[in-house]
Amino acid sequence: MSRSEWVSTLPPWRRLLAMFNWRPVYDIEQRTRQLRIESLESEMRLLDSEKRTKQLESEFEQRELERDKRLKLLEIENRRLAELESRMDALLLNADSTSQTPPATGSS
Repeated sequence: MSRSEWVSTLPPWRRLLAMFNWRPVYDIEQRTRQLRIESLESEMRLLDSEKRTKQLESEFEQRELERDKRLKLLEIENRRLAELESRMDALLLNADSTSQTPPATGSS
């Protein structure tokens, strides 16, 4: 027999007493059960959140490492290009100083 069936068999005054005596305990049990469920759900969300945070941190660190590698490669390339540029400047300067202007021809 369910609770509602049992309560319906009682006289009105006894129903009122049954409600006062029994319902609060039932509500407390239901609320406690609901709070436990919510607590477990929040713990699961927190664990998922922490796991996702660690994953994002790991991805961020990996990207930083890749960025640092690219920066080092760019610095090396910049140094190499600067050396080439200085060589070219030296060659051009040397070529300008050694080149002789053609003699003027006296054609008039």
